[in-house]
Amino acid sequence: MAWSIIDALIPAAQAQTAAGAGTQQNPLLELALPIVLLVVFYFLLIRPQMKRSKEQRQMLEKLAKGDEAVTSGGLAGRIVAIGEAYLTLEIADKVEVKVQKHSIAGVLPKGTLKNL
Repeated sequence: MAWSIIDALIPAAQAQTAAGAGTQQNPLLELALPIVLLVVFYFLLIRPQMKRSKEQRQMLEKLAKGDEAVTSGGLAGRIVAIGEAYLTLEIADKVEVKVQKHSIAGVLPKGTLKNL
């Protein structure tokens, strides 16, 4: 009994695909959805990320000795020395740590460390 139901459905499915094969869609409509998705991805994901990385790069270029900065790990301190890839932060009196430049998350306004 189960085979007769399946056998009855298969010719109907083949008939539907054969009838649908005669109609042809516009190729531009088929490409419209992927193009729209690419544009949406660009404006929602790619462009904001590029903007953030540009701002981060500019901030790292402007770092100077004496600036107060915070790392992505949460260390806050005053910049004592700057190298090409590393900088030295003074996190307490006579306590200095070397961190990578790229780990600097932000520059704090002058005097912020005194208030902490």
